[in-house]
Amino acid sequence: MAAAQKTAGGNSAYHNTHNDFLHIADPNERRRLALAEIDKAPFGWYHVRAITVAGIGFFTDSYDIFTASLLTIMLGIVYYPGVGSMPTTSDTAIKLATSAGTVIGQLGFGTLADIVGRKRMYGLELIIIIFATFGQAMSSSSPSINVIGLIIFWRVLMGIGIGGDYPLSSIITSEFATTRWRGAMMGAVFAMQGFGQLAAAFVMLFVTLGFKDSLITSTSPSNCVGGCAEAVDKMWRILIGFGAVPGCIALYYRLTIPETPRYTFDVEMDVEKAGDDVKAYMEGKAEGTPDEISRITTKKQAIEQLKVPKASWRDFFHHYAIPKNAKLLAGTMLSWCFLDIAFYGLSLNNATILNAIGYSTANAHNTYQILFNTAVGNLIIVLAGAVPGYWMTVFTVDTVGRKPIQFMGFTILTILFAVMGFAYFKLSPNALLAIYVLAQFFFNFGPNSTTFIVPGECFPTRYRSTSHGLSAAAGKIGSIIGQGAIAPLRTRGAVPDGNPNPWINHVIEIYALFMLLGIGSTALIVETKRKTLEELSGDDDYTTQPHVGEAVTGGSGNESASGQDGVVGENKKVAGDQVV
Repeated sequence: MAAAQKTAGGNSAYHNTHNDFLHIADPNERRRLALAEIDKAPFGWYHVRAITVAGIGFFTDSYDIFTASLLTIMLGIVYYPGVGSMPTTSDTAIKLATSAGTVIGQLGFGTLADIVGRKRMYGLELIIIIFATFGQAMSSSSPSINVIGLIIFWRVLMGIGIGGDYPLSSIITSEFATTRWRGAMMGAVFAMQGFGQLAAAFVMLFVTLGFKDSLITSTSPSNCVGGCAEAVDKMWRILIGFGAVPGCIALYYRLTIPETPRYTFDVEMDVEKAGDDVKAYMEGKAEGTPDEISRITTKKQAIEQLKVPKASWRDFFHHYAIPKNAKLLAGTMLSWCFLDIAFYGLSLNNATILNAIGYSTANAHNTYQILFNTAVGNLIIVLAGAVPGYWMTVFTVDTVGRKPIQFMGFTILTILFAVMGFAYFKLSPNALLAIYVLAQFFFNFGPNSTTFIVPGECFPTRYRSTSHGLSAAAGKIGSIIGQGAIAPLRTRGAVPDGNPNPWINHVIEIYALFMLLGIGSTALIVETKRKTLEELSGDDDYTTQPHVGEAVTGGSGNESASGQDGVVGENKKVAGDQVV
């Protein structure tokens, strides 16, 4: 075999580790040592950079999702003069458009990241988000096109990009993370959603203050015309357009990351390149190019000797035909689905909560007060419950564990929703506020964070992104059910001049039932705390060497990552080697 040459490679966020293991001929041992280098690495600035680059994507995702409710308020003022609000059907369509696109993105990008690689897809989803964001900000009506239809189109497209960010950011972070703090790193990426919500509320607040003189002339949204309507038209475009700024900042780093070494080892079976990628990531350099002759020779050897199953549709169905693996996938999908049904349904109570803290729009005397109270009220709610909950998970997930936090979250949420539902019309506004804030806290210090973390850890490399995409898509389908099917039931039995939401207590009781089901689905997942990704998926079975004289077998497509089938299960026993 030709002598391997040292290479350069990567960027300041993602470390490239080829040169350390040039002297080792066996591809299985090189794989084991290179992955151990990542798993045992002390937490450093390259981890912080990786969290930041991935987290900015989630910041952008959350900002774009959260602005939907603010967007529909302002579109109603501008494009429905004399009424001041858009029809309920249009409002719902805009909000659900993003969720529908997100499902497509989660499934599509999740699958493609396993087929063509993480690197080739990472950054593409951010380009889609940026493009769709600018498209929304520049949309307008014409004699032949309604602006609502254009906004729906752009939000579906933006949702596809947002959906792609879920599996990609999760698995790239997990595959580059140190084992000891992997949960905290993934949790910190996801926690950027809270800052995205805060940013949306702040931008809304600032543009409202900036156009105060124009807004204050209108006594209500229905008569906001002329200069007032022009101001609101500028406001929503600024609000939406600002969402592209953080994405543009992160785009360079996403486009220049090295491929994750686990994918390069286990799917591409390119040992030279995989080792180089580890080195680039840990040194924060631009991705290099290994010696092509050495790379081809080593890759040919790896295909013959590397004991990792090859990805294929046949192997995919075989893997999930094993009850243990199917149960795990069902656990991650159902947990995320049950969570999002209630998580997105909790917004039903925003008006009541804003009234309790004195920021209701009901008693506002002009358009400025309505928009100002909306921004400040949402700001307070996010700060009170959501942000602290996210970061409590970050600080405890690697000590307490994922499964206990998810159990605890679903259990407390079941109790809170049951109390809120059965006593809804007896509780004071302050009591509802307290329950609402606690629910926000335990959503995020609970299943909202762990349902994102666990699917990025517990599946084998060759199907990790697809499986995370399936889990995330199940969650988004749950959010569509919660918003589109269950939430409208709150108006059942409503009469003119009466309570507009007479069935809201029963809707909340339904959400309590789904939280109870979440406790059951949590029992199906595994604890991933302080375990390597290879231990969790069973892929450590393939890093060991057989006895001298035994034939070395490559992945046949009939072997399972669970280590339960044939030779695969024996490799670990025969060699007696153990991955750190």
